[in-house]
Amino acid sequence: MVSTIRDILPENFAYVILTFCYAQFMLFYLGAKVGAARKKYDVKYPQMYSDKENVFNCIQRAHQNTLELFPSWLIFQLISGFAFPVAASVLGAIWVTSRFSYAWGYYTGDPHKRINGAYGYIGLFGVLILSIVSALQLLGVI
Repeated sequence: MVSTIRDILPENFAYVILTFCYAQFMLFYLGAKVGAARKKYDVKYPQMYSDKENVFNCIQRAHQNTLELFPSWLIFQLISGFAFPVAASVLGAIWVTSRFSYAWGYYTGDPHKRINGAYGYIGLFGVLILSIVSALQLLGVI
């Protein structure tokens, strides 16, 4: 008998997949903002930052910081999504949405305003905790 994706993945895992899609759109958006800022502030590749334009540096950092966190979030989102798909999706959506808030604050040119996205730690630490719970369940500890 041929298995289907519904036989392999847990019920409601579609929400996890949709969260990954939302995250990819967020990355596209942040990348496009950097591309537009490169053009506006005349920052040529491969230069990562500008010696003259702090706003460009803020736009670049918002994207770079998201890329720095993304692999960890991705792994914990996937692990927690297998055991707790709905909770993981809600937490993932919180984290992804917070990256927009973080970026929009940073885009003002005032790096302190990136704090607007601090609520994303709820999502990041949430999927980390659910991943730990998943591991403990697999080990039979809980």
